[in-house]
Amino acid sequence: MKTRIVVTHSSETVRQRWGQELRRHLDADVVPCDVASAPAPVRADYAIGWRPHDDFFKAVTGLKAYFSTGAGVDFLMRHPGFPATVPIVRLENAGMGVQMAEYCLHAVLRSFRLAAEYEAQQREGVWRTLEPPARDTFTIGVFGIGVLGSEVARHLRAFGFPVLAFSRGARSEPGVECISGEERLPEFLARCRVLILLAPLTPATADLFDAKRFAMLPRGAWLINVARGGLVVEEDLVAAIDAGQLAGATLDVFRTEPLPPGHPFWSHPKVRVTPHVSARTLVAESARQVADKILLLESGKPVGGVVDRTRGY
Repeated sequence: MKTRIVVTHSSETVRQRWGQELRRHLDADVVPCDVASAPAPVRADYAIGWRPHDDFFKAVTGLKAYFSTGAGVDFLMRHPGFPATVPIVRLENAGMGVQMAEYCLHAVLRSFRLAAEYEAQQREGVWRTLEPPARDTFTIGVFGIGVLGSEVARHLRAFGFPVLAFSRGARSEPGVECISGEERLPEFLARCRVLILLAPLTPATADLFDAKRFAMLPRGAWLINVARGGLVVEEDLVAAIDAGQLAGATLDVFRTEPLPPGHPFWSHPKVRVTPHVSARTLVAESARQVADKILLLESGKPVGGVVDRTRGY
């Protein structure tokens, strides 16, 4: 009997694309399913998707694992019907790492090369050379050094920037100074000319970056958030920028998405907003990774990316 896989997504085009790509690598029965409504009762071996309907796991039973089509799994951790016995498997890079590195590198280079300052001078018709910071003291802090964080750190190192990483547990990364432990967070923040948030949203990281933590950064630091909006207290971020404690922020993720009309971020001159596009899920690469993991699971072998529910990632 063929392995049965349910694909759930709000877009029919995306569902069909996932089905096509999975069939390239697996001889399986792939069933596309609309995330907006509970499917007809079905028994399946695996499910793949992003934001399943609240009743999804009542209608789809027998699952051996659920594959998240994104790097983050915080929504799934909060899902009211997700069975505790079903493992969650997240994507590991699958083409996201390079995209994330490009996005972060672009934002870092804009800060390093004083792009905003020169753009302001252009608007005012001012011709003035500005002194850039010294590269060897322009330390980039990466908060969260998992698969994507490692890729970002590697690209930043290739451009000669000092890179500092913070993680919950001890980590080692070539060419990167790694700091771990909650008690060392102030030391980490005090050295970040640019702070990049790449950690998952968990009870330990929710609202972590507030007025207290922003005050620990060097005055004039820049914030880049490509992780989850819930890591940042938005009102405190605006206040820190307005007070000059932070020079500004590049934000790709927000507490509410889409970002509501009239939100202060839209019009703030020192905040750059993008609509959660720093790393899109590439279906071909992702489907290949999921297919490989399903083959391993069906052979009784372990796979990477299994979420530890006690940690939330």
